[in-house]
Amino acid sequence: MNPYEQVKSELDRLQIPFEVVEHPAVFTTEEADKYIKGINCVRTKSLFLTNKKKTKFYLVFMDDNKRLDMSKFAEIVGEKHIKFASEESMLEKLGLTPGSVSIFGLLNNKEKDVQVFFEKDIVGKLPLTFHPNDNTKTLFLKVQDLFKFLSSNGFEYKIITM
Repeated sequence: MNPYEQVKSELDRLQIPFEVVEHPAVFTTEEADKYIKGINCVRTKSLFLTNKKKTKFYLVFMDDNKRLDMSKFAEIVGEKHIKFASEESMLEKLGLTPGSVSIFGLLNNKEKDVQVFFEKDIVGKLPLTFHPNDNTKTLFLKVQDLFKFLSSNGFEYKIITM
């Protein structure tokens, strides 16, 4: 089963509706935005982070127009230093490579050791955008459905102010 089929199967199992737009492979939110212009949604970026010792991992979702304040996020999670996780950690923890990081990588996190954070400004009525572990598609899902996906897969989440 390819990554998209895995995600679709899980969303279907949970009876979570979604829209999908197919496009050429993209590696940044800026590239992806070109293919979803005019669709009423919150364009998100997914950041995979770790602490200095690489013992804790964080998946942060925020508006793709915002920049993450690493120092503030480190404060929120009680760390002195936060950095982007390596490609190796991304593959090990999420089964993903750069350019395809998404909330759905959590399907591959059997240890359930990735902490999930949503920046409060994206939590609202508009659908959010995510790759389905495949950077040739963009999915649109309601926030409440994403919370259902997380809970049913054993993940807690926090809504934070950045």
